[in-house]
Amino acid sequence: MRRRRQPAIEPENRRPRMIVVGRPLRTGFLVTIGVLLAVALGVAVSSLSTVLIYLLFAVFLALAIEPAVKWCSRRGISRPWAIVIVFAGVFVVLGGILGFAIPILVGQIALFARSVPALIDEFATSDLFHTLEGIFGPGLEGLLGDLQAFVADPSNIAAIGGGALKVGVSVATGLSGAVIVIVLTLYFVASLPSIKMSMYRLAPARNRARLSDMTEQITDAIGGYTAGMVTLAFVNAIFTGLLYFVLGLPFPPLMMAAAFLLTLIPLVGSVLFWVIGSVLALFANPLNALIFAIAYLVYMQIEAYVLTPRVMNKAVSIPGSLVVIGALVGGTLLGLLGALIAVPVTASILLIIKQIWIPAQDARV
Repeated sequence: MRRRRQPAIEPENRRPRMIVVGRPLRTGFLVTIGVLLAVALGVAVSSLSTVLIYLLFAVFLALAIEPAVKWCSRRGISRPWAIVIVFAGVFVVLGGILGFAIPILVGQIALFARSVPALIDEFATSDLFHTLEGIFGPGLEGLLGDLQAFVADPSNIAAIGGGALKVGVSVATGLSGAVIVIVLTLYFVASLPSIKMSMYRLAPARNRARLSDMTEQITDAIGGYTAGMVTLAFVNAIFTGLLYFVLGLPFPPLMMAAAFLLTLIPLVGSVLFWVIGSVLALFANPLNALIFAIAYLVYMQIEAYVLTPRVMNKAVSIPGSLVVIGALVGGTLLGLLGALIAVPVTASILLIIKQIWIPAQDARV
């Protein structure tokens, strides 16, 4: 006997549930207050961006100086005297360099401004210019003439700089910012042990030993990275000055200063200076410019594959792709400061991932 099939039960038409908000007036008021507070916080952070940059720069310098203070402390010098010795040494070195370099750089910049029209004239009579004119047409000569007229007019140079008043305000702002950063750096270096201990106490007692070890590793990495970057930039500047002097190219001291400052930016700085140095040399002597471009390109390879691993791997060891990404992100967010601190920040994030996040994931079965 066959069983009768039970008729299929049609599912009831389910209506979408409606969320009923109790006391809508109060809820809307609280949401509005939350949005206004978020907007106010964003405006406050934007208004305090300069102060935050000073603060980050001071923290970075304090962590960079800390290894030198520790080195003095290991020699039996008390921490206050170690701080005094390190800061005095930094001021003496910087004062000597600036006292020697600023008069030369000012003279070089003035000479460069006076020599640009002559360099353009000389380039216009070179074989390279005639070759380029044959490729791009006679409009190239008019473009070069417009460039020369623009550079020869002092009002245009003043307009680029923003005028004497704006330059004066920028100098005053820079000096006041430097004083603020120096004072904050001195405070952070002096109180760094107490700051670390306060930070350790915010973590559970079972995690304080690991947090202390990781903090010391990050501090040593930042100090080693800073010393390594300054060393590489100094070697780069010396090589640039010698190359410009041997090839008879103009403004060797000015280009040494540019090479030192630009090559502090990881990876991107060397490429940027290579372009600037080659273009400036091109106006003076095309053949020597080609020699400079090739020689500096070879030096960049030596620096990347020989010097940088020897100097930097003991401090930070991160993939080159992350260095580029970190430098781009840091430069976009914080400008030159972001590009400078990008590598140690990236190394710190990698350290946290390797020692905390990956072991936690491995423990999950």
